[in-house]
Amino acid sequence: METSNLSAKFIVLDGTEGCGKSTQTQLLRDRLIQSGIPALLVRDPGTTRIGERIRQILLDKEHTEMSMRCEMLLYMAARAQLMSQLITPALESGKLVISDRFVSSTLAYQLGGEDLTGEEIREVAEVAVQGRWPDLTIILDIPAEQSLARVQREKDRIEQRPLEYHEMVRQNFRVLASIEPQRYRLIRADRDIATIHEEIWQIIQTL
Repeated sequence: METSNLSAKFIVLDGTEGCGKSTQTQLLRDRLIQSGIPALLVRDPGTTRIGERIRQILLDKEHTEMSMRCEMLLYMAARAQLMSQLITPALESGKLVISDRFVSSTLAYQLGGEDLTGEEIREVAEVAVQGRWPDLTIILDIPAEQSLARVQREKDRIEQRPLEYHEMVRQNFRVLASIEPQRYRLIRADRDIATIHEEIWQIIQTL
């Protein structure tokens, strides 16, 4: 692979709960490093000290009163810290950055809640990401019933929402991929790990 083509690239893997994105981000990071490409892996929300604290608030099952707009803004706050503290410096140093979730998740999970529009979410996101959007977002697509069945641990506040909600999230991801094909790639996640990884690797080589 031509390493100079991937210098300072920003790649996101996203999708519904249990789609396998965390496994795939780690496999991709390891393969990039083995190929001599400096890479930073982060998770959104989280990774930074502040981001991890916000993540705890967001996923705590006791926070049932949280409004969808509050939820959206907390995700953006964690994202803003992640950008300032880790992502932007890494990109400026020439590293490739891989993020486990990003703004695409907010456009799928919070869209429509309390009448939140895509325009509102993007306007707040523009502030949080400081105008530096991902170069590519790969969405791992799998029916919600299958993806939720993969979550073996105790489900968090978001994961506990009904199946209908998670299927709506999946469809929101699919719409994103269809209306912005230059930014998003949709791949099937109901296959074996190695096959999915190879398809992601092939997509990365097109950057």
